[in-house]
Amino acid sequence: MDVLKQINITRLEDGVKYPKEDIVILESRVSFYLNGEKIISTMCIPQDGDAHMIGFLLSEGVIEGVGDIEHLEVLNRGLEVRMQAKIQEQNLKNLYKEKTLVSGCGGGITGQAGNEMQVEFNTSALCVSGRWVLEHVRKFYQESELYLQTGCVHKAMLLFSDDETLFSEDIGRHNAIDKVCGRAWLNHKNPSEGILVVSGRLSSEMVSKAVMHHIPIVVSRTAPTFLGVKTAQTHGITLCGFARGKNMNIYTHPSRIKSDDNLSS
Repeated sequence: MDVLKQINITRLEDGVKYPKEDIVILESRVSFYLNGEKIISTMCIPQDGDAHMIGFLLSEGVIEGVGDIEHLEVLNRGLEVRMQAKIQEQNLKNLYKEKTLVSGCGGGITGQAGNEMQVEFNTSALCVSGRWVLEHVRKFYQESELYLQTGCVHKAMLLFSDDETLFSEDIGRHNAIDKVCGRAWLNHKNPSEGILVVSGRLSSEMVSKAVMHHIPIVVSRTAPTFLGVKTAQTHGITLCGFARGKNMNIYTHPSRIKSDDNLSS
């Protein structure tokens, strides 16, 4: 499905109006079906639906890994995703029970509640150069095709130590994370071995997704919330905000980020 739509608008420049063609992003309701039952509909860009559903269910703990998936298909021009899988019934019930409306754009829903997540403390030994991370953050913002065309999407990237990168874009920043984590598994990459770079603020539900995927380092150009910082601290996540130019703020567990004066160590 073509997710870009051309429309006619009126442009105002220096007090003068004139007709102009513009490009906008397609927003659609995509439905997820699990073991024959519709579990949720989400407003998103109708692409990468398989990755999106995988990432979402892993984020919520409904499936424990891609090995639990028996069958997965995308139907109806991307508007319907169906999965047969072995599931964690209680976590699926929590999704229906809690239904927390998250602060992310697009109105996402989560059944995970920050510090109540039963996830082991992240003890990853991943340690990287701050300079190397910032170089990739610069590229991250330069290489966003849908954003450059529409100005209307968020982006998520998984960055691995061998310089391999995976990207996803969506109108919802939480959707972008789910999609990139699902895409990693479809590409036989484990998100827990990478660094998550996101375009939006680091609120608690964004950090919670990193917790559920066991991602050790999360980076954004913007700010975290207090609960986002607390969630990262509690679960062993290195949380970096305001990653711009040559600078960043490291809010939690800073030992995973090397400074320039100890790059050889």
